[in-house]
Amino acid sequence: MIALGSDHGGFALKQEIKKFLDSRGIEYKDFGTYTEESCDYPQYAKLVCDAVVSGECEKGVLCCGTGIGISIAANKVKGIRAALCSDYFSAKYTRLHNDANVICMGGRTIGPGLALELVDVFLSTPFEGGRHQRRIDQITELENRG
Repeated sequence: MIALGSDHGGFALKQEIKKFLDSRGIEYKDFGTYTEESCDYPQYAKLVCDAVVSGECEKGVLCCGTGIGISIAANKVKGIRAALCSDYFSAKYTRLHNDANVICMGGRTIGPGLALELVDVFLSTPFEGGRHQRRIDQITELENRG
């Protein structure tokens, strides 16, 4: 199950992502927002990230106007490695090397065609492990410093 969330700036892009996931038979849970009415992205980042950290959902997809704010908010949740992606290479390698569990995108910065390619590669690319696990462990150590 994939966790989805957006603010008003990413709402239209999230709707396109939902159609894409439906066409692929990929289950998801939409944590909001459910309209284009102005709202605050941190609350949706929290809902999605809590679902990923708890294991309710395997990965998350977050969208706001630029993807920047929602990615900053997402990375404040312990256990989340959120990556703002706007190109195929970054979306692929953040899974391979960073074991990112949330992808963030900007509804006002990339079009739906590219966004769907990024979601597809993000969801289908496994973590490579090996030397990269050591780096993930170091990130976790930083996160646990308190």
